[in-house]
Amino acid sequence: MHGEYKVPGGKLVVVDLDVEGGALCKVRVAGDFFLEPDDAILAIDAALEGAPAHTDTAGLAARIDAALPASTVMLGLTSEGVAVAVRRALAHATEWSDYDWQLIHEAPQSPALHMALDEVITAEVAAGRRPPTLRVWEWASPAVIIGSFQSLRNEVDPAGAERHGITVVRRISGGGAMFVEPGNTITYSLSVPDSLVSGLSFADSYAYLDDWVLEALGDMGIKAWYQPLNDIATDAGKIAGAAQKRVVGGEGAVLHHVTMSYDIDADKMLDVLRIGKEKLSDKGTRSAKKRVDPLRRQTGLTREAVIERMIDSFRTRHGLTRGNVTDEEMARAEELVATKFGTEEWTARVP
Repeated sequence: MHGEYKVPGGKLVVVDLDVEGGALCKVRVAGDFFLEPDDAILAIDAALEGAPAHTDTAGLAARIDAALPASTVMLGLTSEGVAVAVRRALAHATEWSDYDWQLIHEAPQSPALHMALDEVITAEVAAGRRPPTLRVWEWASPAVIIGSFQSLRNEVDPAGAERHGITVVRRISGGGAMFVEPGNTITYSLSVPDSLVSGLSFADSYAYLDDWVLEALGDMGIKAWYQPLNDIATDAGKIAGAAQKRVVGGEGAVLHHVTMSYDIDADKMLDVLRIGKEKLSDKGTRSAKKRVDPLRRQTGLTREAVIERMIDSFRTRHGLTRGNVTDEEMARAEELVATKFGTEEWTARVP
């Protein structure tokens, strides 16, 4: 059995092992991490040898910690990271390189249609009819997207939304409200097979699926990091928030979508969202009299250039070919707009 896991902000850990009599055996840990002293790697292997195959991540990490010499120094490596790689091996997890990734980046579309496309495309990945897909959104109009379980009246000021011509839609994933304007945010979705995150906790899957974009930002000179549970942050504050939805059916799939602040009008956002000062400061500004513009300011690049750099970074790391929404997928998405995402019943399902 073979498992791989890139430690968030760290290095790749690779584990090869067998299971005999319900216990781990022939365990070999490798990777591009740094570890001192040299024989600490043998202590890690020995600590995992004979461990019950049902041992959880915390239990495996505890075995490793107990076996390591007191002088051990790990760089780009953690005992938890090794344990996750073990669990992924046992779960027969797949890797990014196992797939032919497809890119969808099309003309601007309505907020409700974006919600529907996320559901349809992820269901297609779950059913095995579509390869894992990176979809970059373009917005036809400004919008507020509330989480699946948020109260509509608690999150949105209807008078402010009407005043600024802003559509309110509800997505299928949890999490908080997003304020978006065409040209001022960068939103993308990953629709991936469930096996890609096998062996990961729900929380770990966020970091795992965000890692490529942290590297892409690093390529643009931005030091960014994953901030549990679902944020991406820099020294300028939060620059992005992620949300996920597990989709059943077929082999199963995960929808992981992220909205990044390129250049947001904070005054308008406050006029539309019922948002407190603490939340506003978390988005990178303490005053409503300024814009939330971490990506524009930190990169000095146009929004289009940032997106192209992100796509190029993904392609370099994992491979990526251009695709499109099929006619069948679009028809189903438009039907979902009419019956679900564009209806008051769905938008106000939590009043």
